[in-house]
Amino acid sequence: MELYTPVLVLAALAAGFAVFSVVITSVTGPARYNRVRLDSYECGIEPTPQPLGGGRIPVKYYTVAMTFIIFDVEIMFLVPWAVYFDQLSWFGLLAVVLFLFNITIAYAYEWRRGGLDWD
Repeated sequence: MELYTPVLVLAALAAGFAVFSVVITSVTGPARYNRVRLDSYECGIEPTPQPLGGGRIPVKYYTVAMTFIIFDVEIMFLVPWAVYFDQLSWFGLLAVVLFLFNITIAYAYEWRRGGLDWD
């Protein structure tokens, strides 16, 4: 338990700072609300009205998000390889080359299907 004491103290300090920040801003901050402040932020563009049942989001949005996640996870798998590159020798190099080949096939498939087009 002695080893975890600094971690627990830091976690308590971080949680205390978060709670303190939320409480102090609600107490000292201005409470003037108007229509513009309660409106959603659309980067200066007037928001388009949504249908009564809620708007439908195109499937393209989800496919782009999933593509981003897949290629982001690829980078996450490459970081440990880069850290221990000198200790892995030829086995590590072969494993990463096969991994990158597999990801390149997926990338080419996505590109050919038009998943990277922003139309």
